[in-house]
Amino acid sequence: MKQNGFTFSQYKYDIPSSIVVFLVALPLCLGIALASGAPAFGGIISGIIGGIIIGYLSGSNISVSGPAAGLAVIVLSSIERLGGYELFLAAVVLAGIIQFFFGILKAGLIGNFFPVSVIKGMLAAIGILLILKQIPHIVGYDMDYIGDVFFNQADGRNTFSEIIYALLDVQLGAIIISIVSLILLVVWDLPRLKKYVFFNMIPGSLIAVILGVILNEFIFNGNAALFLTSDHQVSIPIPEGFGDFLGQFISPDFSNIFTTETITVAFTLAIVGSLETLLSLGAADKLDKYKRTSPPNRELVAQGIGNTLSGLIGGLPITAVIVRTSANATAGARTKLSAVLHGIFLLLSVIFLADLLNRIPLASLAAILLVVGFKLTKPALYRDIFAKGYSQFLPFIITIVAIVFTDLLTGIIIGIIIGLFFVLRANFHRSIFIARDGKNIMIRLTKDVSFLNKAFLRKTFEEIPRGSYVIIDGSRSPFIDNDIIEIICDFTKSAELKDIKVELKKRKSSSHPLFRKNN
Repeated sequence: MKQNGFTFSQYKYDIPSSIVVFLVALPLCLGIALASGAPAFGGIISGIIGGIIIGYLSGSNISVSGPAAGLAVIVLSSIERLGGYELFLAAVVLAGIIQFFFGILKAGLIGNFFPVSVIKGMLAAIGILLILKQIPHIVGYDMDYIGDVFFNQADGRNTFSEIIYALLDVQLGAIIISIVSLILLVVWDLPRLKKYVFFNMIPGSLIAVILGVILNEFIFNGNAALFLTSDHQVSIPIPEGFGDFLGQFISPDFSNIFTTETITVAFTLAIVGSLETLLSLGAADKLDKYKRTSPPNRELVAQGIGNTLSGLIGGLPITAVIVRTSANATAGARTKLSAVLHGIFLLLSVIFLADLLNRIPLASLAAILLVVGFKLTKPALYRDIFAKGYSQFLPFIITIVAIVFTDLLTGIIIGIIIGLFFVLRANFHRSIFIARDGKNIMIRLTKDVSFLNKAFLRKTFEEIPRGSYVIIDGSRSPFIDNDIIEIICDFTKSAELKDIKVELKKRKSSSHPLFRKNN
């Protein structure tokens, strides 16, 4: 299979997947724009560019880009800080240029340092959030936007209290549509049906949406107890003509682009957006059943170009986004054609199909996201991570809890800190090996020994009893930090006072000052 090129060879998998991603992306683009305090069409623009432009330029086969919920709070505060949306767009353009140079300077390599346990924890947490956040929409309580990833919501409630309020104000029509959609989606994925071409070529998500529209428009219509009004449906801006459509594009105001405020916002967007992109890219590679590796620096270049263009025509900041990527992967996408097509579908929909798409019940889309969420957080994943030991399981679980009870970016940062702690701790113990036989003690430096090992080594020296014979073997260590050498030097000097005999061993080619007197 072609890895990073644009190809139509897998169209029978990519076209159905692109339809699923389009259906998922549509309400997400609108909801994130709403949460960001930006024009609804700005969310659609960033979704289109994220699909067509970044999808084509990216080296990833299944990653999907678009407006990110994790940036919504930053965007909202930045628009207020800069004094208007047009001024904010100038910061988006500048952020794209900065991000482009991040890629040129190979800053994407930082993605290689994200612990795998944290990436898997992020995927599982997104799955849990998708399930919890869809419950209100499943029962027809659509006060919050689809795609929200924050524990504390804009309406003053949180993920769990929102469910309680939702269960006190259910819409029977939404429940029926949700149940029918869920049953259809589960049945559609049965292995016995996948043997037939029809069930492979036509995505169950599309049938679920069509069925939801039919139920609401033709069966529930006229029944006040069942019919779902526009408040419970997709809401795309409908242009009155082509001129009105073009009028929705907004040009940035560059008058304040070199002010401290604009530059600060631009760097914030570039850094946070790059972090979320690299994390989502790592997650995409984990979801790719062919285990292909995406080039991170190329991704940052693509994101930079996409964000620059998005800012120039009125779109929101763009990142690689895990919800759409997950939907793409679980739908069976094999190449970047799926991401590009979903962007084309978004473009065509706002030009020609806005009125029709505005009839889609949010309950149908919530059912699709709920199924995607379950696939991301299956019990087998937890069993697999648990079997790898607490050093993998704890960062995994902590990342999940942090994301669910804060937000995506905060939770990821907490997870990375915890994950790096366990990585450093593991390397810390592997760097120094200690063997004891009475008062005969062997301290072997087995690999690179850095300042991170100072506390452990100092404590080890302090606990060596009087009259011991100590061998410090550095013959297998390619690098010993100067801080470590100083601690060993101090120990060799103080050892005489405790009647401790010290022998030093080194590599023949070593030039460590510690060993010069023994040569």
